[in-house]
Amino acid sequence: MQIKGKTAVVTGGASGIGKATAEVLAEAGAHVIIGDLDTAGGEAVAAAIRAKGQGADYLRLDVADLASVAEFKDKAYALRAEIDIVANVAGWGKIQPFMENTPEFWRKVMDVNLLGPAAVAHAFLPQMIERKSGKVVTVSSDAGRVGSLGETMYSGAKGGAIAFTKSLAREVARYGINVNCVCPGPTDTPLLRAVPEKHQEAFIKATPMRRLAK
Repeated sequence: MQIKGKTAVVTGGASGIGKATAEVLAEAGAHVIIGDLDTAGGEAVAAAIRAKGQGADYLRLDVADLASVAEFKDKAYALRAEIDIVANVAGWGKIQPFMENTPEFWRKVMDVNLLGPAAVAHAFLPQMIERKSGKVVTVSSDAGRVGSLGETMYSGAKGGAIAFTKSLAREVARYGINVNCVCPGPTDTPLLRAVPEKHQEAFIKATPMRRLAK
């Protein structure tokens, strides 16, 4: 797929990997619609992209809230007639031993990291199926492949995102739609910087290159 002239939805686009994704897609010629809970951050990213002469809009989005996802979808289509790419980048987690987790913590981790991407994909796939064209990319995590100490529910949610991607790819391939996920290791983002330094050091030691991704 040629990116130029396409429209891409990027969840979690106000910071971190989502922000970088939005910037790269815009640089390649796509019009980007940034969805995020962080209104100030999302508007700032969209404004910075537009300042470069590229296309971007910000719309508030809480991927854990089905009503918010539905409203985001309607507003996105009001801005752009066709959505070609969905990048599910929004995610959330916190280092905490499993036995200290609460059911409320489990639910938030699952809602943001597994059910959120499913809800966003479900919202935008009907038009892609009708047009027989589209791309859905979900950012999972290396934690979902191999596990991560202190991130047991997060690892489970991200592992679920991997399995979800594999199955959805089989379902919609007949319509010419590609569904993929990527699994970054520890990455230098605001979310990671909020983790205690000793945990950041442990992540670096567990990484073969002995450094965080950028």
